[in-house]
Amino acid sequence: MLPLAAWRYCMNIKVTIGSDNELLKKASELYKTLCSELKSIKERDPAAASELEVALLYSGFHAVAAYRIAHLLHTHGHILAARFISQSAKFLTGIEIHPAAKIGKGLFIDHGCSVVIGETAEIGDNCTLYQGVTLGGTGKDVGKRHPTLGNNVMIGAGAKVLGPFRIGDNSKIAANAVVLSEVPANCTAVGIPARVVRQDGKRVSCDLDQVHIPDPVAQELCALRRRMEQLEKTISDMENKNNGTL
Repeated sequence: MLPLAAWRYCMNIKVTIGSDNELLKKASELYKTLCSELKSIKERDPAAASELEVALLYSGFHAVAAYRIAHLLHTHGHILAARFISQSAKFLTGIEIHPAAKIGKGLFIDHGCSVVIGETAEIGDNCTLYQGVTLGGTGKDVGKRHPTLGNNVMIGAGAKVLGPFRIGDNSKIAANAVVLSEVPANCTAVGIPARVVRQDGKRVSCDLDQVHIPDPVAQELCALRRRMEQLEKTISDMENKNNGTL
Protein backbone atom coordinates (compact mmCIF):
# COMPACT_ATOMS: atom_id res chain seq x y z
CA MET A 1 0.00 0.00 0.00
CA LEU A 2 2.80 2.43 0.82
CA PRO A 3 4.50 2.22 -2.63
CA LEU A 4 1.10 2.68 -4.30
CA ALA A 5 0.31 5.74 -2.17
CA ALA A 6 3.75 7.20 -2.94
CA TRP A 7 3.23 6.62 -6.67
CA ARG A 8 -0.18 8.34 -6.57
CA TYR A 9 1.30 11.29 -4.69
CA CYS A 10 4.08 11.67 -7.28
CA MET A 11 1.56 11.59 -10.10
CA ASN A 12 -0.53 14.28 -8.38
CA ILE A 13 2.59 16.43 -7.98
CA LYS A 14 3.41 15.96 -11.67
CA VAL A 15 -0.08 17.06 -12.72
CA THR A 16 -0.04 20.04 -10.34
CA ILE A 17 3.38 21.24 -11.50
CA GLY A 18 2.40 20.82 -15.13
CA SER A 19 -0.57 23.16 -14.62
CA ASP A 20 1.40 25.76 -12.62
CA ASN A 21 2.67 28.23 -15.22
CA GLU A 22 4.50 30.40 -12.69
CA LEU A 23 6.35 27.38 -11.33
CA LEU A 24 7.34 26.29 -14.85
CA LYS A 25 8.61 29.80 -15.61
CA LYS A 26 10.75 29.88 -12.46
CA ALA A 27 12.02 26.38 -13.22
CA SER A 28 13.31 27.64 -16.56
CA GLU A 29 15.11 30.48 -14.78
CA LEU A 30 16.69 27.96 -12.42
CA TYR A 31 18.94 26.67 -15.20
CA LYS A 32 20.50 30.11 -15.66
CA THR A 33 21.06 30.41 -11.90
CA LEU A 34 22.83 27.06 -11.72
CA CYS A 35 25.03 27.93 -14.73
CA SER A 36 26.15 31.15 -13.05
CA GLU A 37 26.92 29.25 -9.85
CA LEU A 38 29.05 26.76 -11.79
CA LYS A 39 31.07 29.66 -13.14
CA SER A 40 31.37 31.22 -9.67
CA ILE A 41 32.67 28.00 -8.10
CA LYS A 42 35.17 27.51 -10.92
CA GLU A 43 36.53 31.03 -10.34
CA ARG A 44 36.75 30.68 -6.54
CA ASP A 45 38.20 27.17 -6.25
CA PRO A 46 41.76 26.81 -7.58
CA ALA A 47 41.35 23.01 -7.54
CA ALA A 48 38.52 23.10 -10.10
CA ALA A 49 39.84 22.34 -13.59
CA SER A 50 36.59 23.05 -15.43
CA GLU A 51 32.91 23.82 -14.96
CA LEU A 52 32.13 20.31 -16.17
CA GLU A 53 34.19 18.89 -13.30
CA VAL A 54 32.24 21.02 -10.83
CA ALA A 55 28.90 19.93 -12.32
CA LEU A 56 29.76 16.24 -12.22
CA LEU A 57 31.90 15.82 -9.11
CA TYR A 58 31.31 18.60 -6.57
CA SER A 59 28.90 17.45 -3.84
CA GLY A 60 28.51 21.03 -2.64
CA PHE A 61 27.15 22.08 -6.03
CA HIS A 62 24.85 19.05 -6.13
CA ALA A 63 23.43 19.92 -2.70
CA VAL A 64 22.80 23.56 -3.65
CA ALA A 65 21.20 22.53 -6.95
CA ALA A 66 18.88 20.14 -5.10
CA TYR A 67 18.09 22.92 -2.63
CA ARG A 68 17.15 25.29 -5.47
CA ILE A 69 14.64 22.77 -6.80
CA ALA A 70 13.32 21.90 -3.32
CA HIS A 71 12.97 25.57 -2.36
CA LEU A 72 11.03 26.27 -5.56
CA LEU A 73 8.60 23.46 -4.73
CA HIS A 74 8.40 24.53 -1.09
CA THR A 75 7.45 28.11 -1.95
CA HIS A 76 4.64 26.78 -4.16
CA GLY A 77 3.17 24.62 -1.41
CA HIS A 78 4.67 21.25 -2.35
CA ILE A 79 6.11 20.69 1.14
CA LEU A 80 6.43 16.91 1.10
CA ALA A 81 8.01 16.82 -2.36
CA ALA A 82 10.47 19.52 -1.31
CA ARG A 83 11.46 17.60 1.82
CA PHE A 84 11.83 14.40 -0.18
CA ILE A 85 14.32 16.12 -2.50
CA SER A 86 16.28 17.70 0.37
CA GLN A 87 16.52 14.44 2.29
CA SER A 88 17.57 12.56 -0.84
CA ALA A 89 20.30 15.15 -1.39
CA LYS A 90 21.39 14.72 2.23
CA PHE A 91 21.71 10.97 1.69
CA LEU A 92 23.75 11.45 -1.49
CA THR A 93 25.97 14.39 -0.47
CA GLY A 94 26.06 14.48 3.34
CA ILE A 95 24.77 18.08 3.22
CA GLU A 96 21.40 18.95 4.76
CA ILE A 97 19.70 22.15 3.61
CA HIS A 98 16.11 22.77 4.67
CA PRO A 99 13.95 23.76 1.67
CA ALA A 100 12.55 26.76 3.59
CA ALA A 101 15.99 28.35 4.08
CA LYS A 102 16.67 31.50 2.05
CA ILE A 103 19.93 31.40 0.10
CA GLY A 104 21.26 34.07 -2.24
CA LYS A 105 23.24 33.53 -5.39
CA GLY A 106 26.75 32.09 -5.55
CA LEU A 107 26.78 29.87 -2.43
CA PHE A 108 29.91 27.68 -2.47
CA ILE A 109 29.99 24.69 -0.10
CA ASP A 110 33.56 23.41 -0.31
CA HIS A 111 34.36 19.81 0.74
CA GLY A 112 30.71 19.86 1.85
CA CYS A 113 30.37 16.83 4.15
CA SER A 114 28.29 17.31 7.34
CA VAL A 115 27.06 20.82 6.55
CA VAL A 116 23.67 21.66 8.10
CA ILE A 117 21.56 24.72 7.19
CA GLY A 118 18.41 25.17 9.27
CA GLU A 119 14.87 26.06 8.28
CA THR A 120 14.95 29.80 9.10
CA ALA A 121 18.57 30.39 8.09
CA GLU A 122 19.25 33.15 5.57
CA ILE A 123 22.41 33.39 3.46
CA GLY A 124 23.45 36.36 1.33
CA ASP A 125 25.27 36.39 -1.98
CA ASN A 126 28.66 34.77 -2.69
CA CYS A 127 29.10 33.11 0.71
CA THR A 128 31.48 30.20 1.34
CA LEU A 129 30.92 27.35 3.80
CA TYR A 130 33.48 24.63 4.49
CA GLN A 131 32.95 21.10 5.78
CA GLY A 132 31.26 20.55 9.12
CA VAL A 133 29.58 23.97 9.28
CA THR A 134 26.28 24.21 11.15
CA LEU A 135 23.88 27.12 10.80
CA GLY A 136 21.58 26.00 13.58
CA GLY A 137 19.50 27.00 16.57
CA THR A 138 19.96 26.81 20.32
CA GLY A 139 16.56 25.25 21.04
CA LYS A 140 15.49 28.29 23.07
CA ASP A 141 14.04 30.44 20.29
CA VAL A 142 10.76 30.26 18.38
CA GLY A 143 9.96 31.62 14.95
CA LYS A 144 13.28 32.86 13.59
CA ARG A 145 15.68 30.32 15.11
CA HIS A 146 18.70 30.26 12.81
CA PRO A 147 21.38 32.80 11.82
CA THR A 148 21.46 35.27 8.96
CA LEU A 149 24.64 35.64 6.91
CA GLY A 150 25.36 38.82 4.98
CA ASN A 151 27.10 38.93 1.61
CA ASN A 152 30.60 37.48 1.05
CA VAL A 153 30.71 35.72 4.43
CA MET A 154 33.17 32.84 4.94
CA ILE A 155 32.54 30.17 7.60
CA GLY A 156 35.54 27.93 8.35
CA ALA A 157 35.56 24.15 8.71
CA GLY A 158 33.71 22.82 11.75
CA ALA A 159 32.35 26.19 12.85
CA LYS A 160 28.94 26.36 14.54
CA VAL A 161 26.77 29.46 14.23
CA LEU A 162 23.83 29.02 16.59
CA GLY A 163 20.96 31.43 17.09
CA PRO A 164 18.82 34.07 15.32
CA PHE A 165 21.44 36.80 14.90
CA ARG A 166 23.37 38.30 11.97
CA ILE A 167 26.88 37.80 10.65
CA GLY A 168 27.76 41.03 8.85
CA ASP A 169 28.92 41.43 5.26
CA ASN A 170 32.49 40.34 4.42
CA SER A 171 33.04 38.74 7.84
CA LYS A 172 34.99 35.53 8.46
CA ILE A 173 34.40 32.86 11.10
CA ALA A 174 37.47 30.78 11.92
CA ALA A 175 37.52 26.98 11.84
CA ASN A 176 35.86 25.26 14.84
CA ALA A 177 34.58 28.55 16.26
CA VAL A 178 31.25 28.55 18.11
CA VAL A 179 29.38 31.78 17.40
CA LEU A 180 26.56 32.61 19.81
CA SER A 181 26.10 36.34 19.22
CA GLU A 182 26.12 38.89 16.41
CA VAL A 183 29.31 39.59 14.47
CA PRO A 184 29.59 43.04 12.81
CA ALA A 185 30.54 43.55 9.17
CA ASN A 186 34.18 43.23 8.04
CA CYS A 187 35.23 41.22 11.10
CA THR A 188 37.10 38.02 11.87
CA ALA A 189 35.83 35.96 14.82
CA VAL A 190 37.64 33.04 16.48
CA GLY A 191 37.31 30.83 19.54
CA ILE A 192 34.73 29.17 21.79
CA PRO A 193 32.66 31.19 22.32
CA ALA A 194 33.76 33.24 19.33
CA ARG A 195 35.11 36.77 19.82
CA VAL A 196 36.07 39.39 17.27
CA VAL A 197 39.85 39.66 16.83
CA ARG A 198 39.99 41.81 13.69
CA GLN A 199 37.70 44.52 12.34
CA ASP A 200 38.07 46.58 9.17
CA GLY A 201 41.54 45.11 8.65
CA LYS A 202 42.80 46.18 12.08
CA ARG A 203 43.53 43.91 15.01
CA VAL A 204 41.16 44.33 17.95
CA SER A 205 43.14 44.82 21.17
CA CYS A 206 42.71 41.92 23.54
CA ASP A 207 44.74 41.38 26.72
CA LEU A 208 45.74 37.71 26.78
CA ASP A 209 48.44 38.04 29.49
CA GLN A 210 47.78 35.15 31.87
CA VAL A 211 50.85 35.77 34.06
CA HIS A 212 50.83 39.42 35.06
CA ILE A 213 47.22 39.57 36.21
CA PRO A 214 45.89 40.65 39.62
CA ASP A 215 45.49 37.96 42.26
CA PRO A 216 41.92 38.32 43.60
CA VAL A 217 42.80 36.58 46.89
CA ALA A 218 45.78 38.85 47.52
CA GLN A 219 43.65 41.90 46.69
CA GLU A 220 41.02 40.82 49.22
CA LEU A 221 43.66 40.24 51.94
CA CYS A 222 45.10 43.71 51.32
CA ALA A 223 41.63 45.23 51.65
CA LEU A 224 41.08 43.37 54.96
CA ARG A 225 44.49 44.53 56.28
CA ARG A 226 43.67 48.16 55.47
CA ARG A 227 40.32 47.81 57.20
CA MET A 228 41.94 46.30 60.32
CA GLU A 229 44.49 49.13 60.45
CA GLN A 230 41.68 51.69 60.26
CA LEU A 231 39.78 49.96 63.08
CA GLU A 232 42.91 49.74 65.25
CA LYS A 233 43.57 53.45 64.73
CA THR A 234 39.98 54.30 65.63
CA ILE A 235 40.16 52.22 68.83
CA SER A 236 43.51 53.79 69.73
CA ASP A 237 42.11 57.31 69.25
CA MET A 238 39.10 56.49 71.43
CA GLU A 239 41.35 55.10 74.21
CA ASN A 240 43.57 58.21 74.16
CA LYS A 241 40.49 60.44 74.31
CA ASN A 242 39.07 58.57 77.30
CA ASN A 243 42.41 58.68 79.14
CA GLY A 244 42.53 62.42 78.63
CA THR A 245 39.16 62.95 80.31
CA LEU A 246 40.08 61.05 83.51
